[in-house]
Amino acid sequence: MAFDTQTLSPTEPLCRRVAYLAGRGNEAADIAVAIPADFRLASGERLGQGRITGRLHGRVGAPLIVVAGGISAGRFVHRTETNGLGWWSGAVSIRGPIDLSRFQVLAFDYAPEAAEGSRPVTITTHDQARLLGLILDQIGDPVVSAFVGCSYGGMIGLAFAELFPDRARQLVVVSAAHRAHPQATAWRGIQRRILQLAEAAGRPEDGVALARELAMTTYRTAEEFADRFESTAPAAAGQAYPVCEYLTARGKAYRTHTTPARWLSLSDSIDRHAVTPEAIRTPVTLVGFASDRLVPIDDIRELAARLPSLFRLVEAPSLYGHDAFLKEDEAVAAILRAALKDIDQ
Repeated sequence: MAFDTQTLSPTEPLCRRVAYLAGRGNEAADIAVAIPADFRLASGERLGQGRITGRLHGRVGAPLIVVAGGISAGRFVHRTETNGLGWWSGAVSIRGPIDLSRFQVLAFDYAPEAAEGSRPVTITTHDQARLLGLILDQIGDPVVSAFVGCSYGGMIGLAFAELFPDRARQLVVVSAAHRAHPQATAWRGIQRRILQLAEAAGRPEDGVALARELAMTTYRTAEEFADRFESTAPAAAGQAYPVCEYLTARGKAYRTHTTPARWLSLSDSIDRHAVTPEAIRTPVTLVGFASDRLVPIDDIRELAARLPSLFRLVEAPSLYGHDAFLKEDEAVAAILRAALKDIDQ
C-alpha cells in the first residue's frame, strides 16, 4: 500500500497548509516537516535526518488528539487505512475509544530514524516534544485537545506539557512516570550491552533479536508466563524450553524492525527521562497497572501526589504488566472514553 506524504517547509503559507489538510476529507495523510538547520538536541548533537514525519488520521477539522506509544510505536496508529500496521487499533478507530469520526488524531515517528550505518544520538523526551512542536507549527499551531501517551509516549507527553504549558488542554498518561526506575534501567542497560556486543561482532540483527527477547520478559508478568508455558525440560542441555521458543520467535519477528543505533538511542532516552511534576500545570489523567515492573505503581503514585493539576488517578490490575495498555482493551477504553467525553466538537 502506498502512503501519501506531503512535505511542508517552514515557510509554507499557513493558508496553503490548511487548504491541503481540509482537502483530505477523512483520509489519513503523512506530513513530513523539515527540521530547521539550527535545530540541536539538548546534548548539542544534530540529528542525522532532515525531517520529522507525522500522520493525521480521522475527521479533518475535528478536535486534535496526539497519540504516542512505546519506542517501537510510530505514526501508523490505526489499522483500517494502513493495511494492518496500526500499533493501537484497540483504542484508535471509527467509533472506538479515540473515535476517528469525532476526533482527528496525530501520531508521529520518533527520532532518530532507523537508517543503516547511523550512530546513536543522545536524545531526550523533551527533544521529542520539541520535534512534535515542529509538526504542530506546520499544521497551523493548533492547541491539542488531549495528548494520550503510553509508556515512552507518556514520558513525551509529560515533557511536552512541561515545555509547552499552553499547547495541550489535558494529558492522559498511561504506564509512565516522571523518571525511570533504576531496576528498569538495569534491564535496559543489559539490552544495550547485548546490542553493542552483537554489532561489534558483525551480527546486528541477532543483537536486536536477543535484546528483544530480554525486553519481552520485562514487559509481561511472571504470572502470565506461568499460565502460558509448561516447565517441561528439553532432551538435552542447551536446547530450548517452551518459554524460550516463544521468546526466540518474538525476537526473530523483531530483528529487522529497527537498528541497534536507533534502539540504543531510544532506550537511553527512556533512562535519562526526567520532568518536574510540580511544573506541569496541564490537567492529567494518570493510569498505572499494579503488575507493571518497568513502571512500578509506587512511581505512578508519587507522580500523582506531586502533580498540581491531577484530574484522576486510575490504578488497575492486569495479568500483562507493562503491556497492559495494549492488552486490556476494555479497561483502557473505559478510561479513555471518560477522559475524552467532554471535549467540545
